[in-house]
Amino acid sequence: MKNKAISRLVLALALLTTTLALAAPKAPKVSPAQDLPPFPGTLVNARYVYVTSYDGDQFNTHLLPEDRQAINTVQDAMQKWGKFMLVYEPNQADIVLVVMSRPTEDVLAVYDAHGWPANSQYLWRMMGRNGLQPSESPLVTNLEKAFDKAAK
Repeated sequence: MKNKAISRLVLALALLTTTLALAAPKAPKVSPAQDLPPFPGTLVNARYVYVTSYDGDQFNTHLLPEDRQAINTVQDAMQKWGKFMLVYEPNQADIVLVVMSRPTEDVLAVYDAHGWPANSQYLWRMMGRNGLQPSESPLVTNLEKAFDKAAK
C-alpha cells in the first residue's frame, strides 16, 4: 500500500513538473539584425580606421594585457574584413574603434576620428561578455553587419 502511494506521488510530481515546464513563458525570438544598433550613415564612406582602448594605445606600457589583446583582435579582424585600411595614428583615421576587455564584459565603440578625442561621444557601441576574444569576436561581427546594413 505504501509503495502505491509513493508511486502515485512520484507520478503526480512528474506530471506537475512537466506541466509547469510547458507552461513557462518563452523568450521572444528576435533576429540578430534587429538587436544591432544602427551604424551611423555619416561613417559609411570612411576608409581609414585606428584601433585603441579607453586606457591607451597598444604601445602604452600601462595597458592591461586583455585590452592589448582586444586591440590586436580588432586590428586583425579589420584587416581580414578589408573594408578599412588600418592606421597607427589617430590623426590619419576616419574612424576610431575603442575597445575594452574585462572578465565581465567587452566593449567595442565607434567614434568619428575627426572630432576624437575632444568630441568623445561614441556613434555606435556594443557590449557583451567574451565579445573580443582572439578566436571569436562577435562584437566585430556585429559591427560588420551594422556597417553593411547602413551601406546599402
